[in-house]
Amino acid sequence: MKVAVLGGNGQLGTDVVLAFRGAGGHDVLPMTHAQVEVTDPESVRAALAQGRADVVVNCAAFHRVDDCEKRPDEAFRVNALGALHVARACAEINALCVYISTDYVFDGQKGMPYTEEDCPRPVNTYGASKLAGEHLVAQSCPRWIIARVASLFGRAGPRGKPSNFVEAILSKGTAGEPVRVVDDMRMSPTYTHDAARALAHLIRQGATGVFHLTNAGACSWFEYAEEILALAHLEATVEPVRSSDHFSAARRPRNSSLRGLKVDGPAKQSLRPWEEALKAYLDDRNATARREP
Repeated sequence: MKVAVLGGNGQLGTDVVLAFRGAGGHDVLPMTHAQVEVTDPESVRAALAQGRADVVVNCAAFHRVDDCEKRPDEAFRVNALGALHVARACAEINALCVYISTDYVFDGQKGMPYTEEDCPRPVNTYGASKLAGEHLVAQSCPRWIIARVASLFGRAGPRGKPSNFVEAILSKGTAGEPVRVVDDMRMSPTYTHDAARALAHLIRQGATGVFHLTNAGACSWFEYAEEILALAHLEATVEPVRSSDHFSAARRPRNSSLRGLKVDGPAKQSLRPWEEALKAYLDDRNATARREP
């Protein structure tokens, strides 16, 4: 099977590439922004027609939530129209189109984790643009997967951001800086290594449809920060704050945690509890640091 990964050098895309290469028997083609521009249909068509992939995983996204609020045209160009261009190109070459979406398609008012059966209702531009992308993919390509992920942390780090949340908390804790984190918003922290493995399993099984691919469980950002510092054996104190105390351009859902009802077998086994995934990430991070000169 030939797999093209758009955004193949990003935080999730890097691990999707590794997941397929690790499984063996696949021809994996990472594609960077420099190689394919999803907002340009001709660029997408040319890149995918040349590769003739069986599967196209679209990890390309404009995901800086506050910037999406300030630049909605760009958010919809990348997250919605870009998704449409990729889906149409996939249809032309009879490829499975895999679109990476987000927990932010939900409004956070349910009070418990959202499943694939819940109706999306985004409260910010980022979520709205990703939901538009979901609809455009589903209507434009005969075979598709929409994989919703959330609060990602991974070894590659996010493109366009200084660092992921784990690294930001570790940096503050190591430097002895104040660690102030909101305690009234809940989500599902997710290790890109685990989400990528689960996605690879689904694709190899021939699955189609909407799937929630997050590590099991949920927590507040405050609880998440406390666990990061505890596992890293840092004695910094985390101060809980209310989200209303911090101005942000975009509204954020109070509880956007996800649960995957449709995920089973090896894919579900890959999505261990978030605490275990976080420990694995930190262990791998420490092992890498020891190997470096």
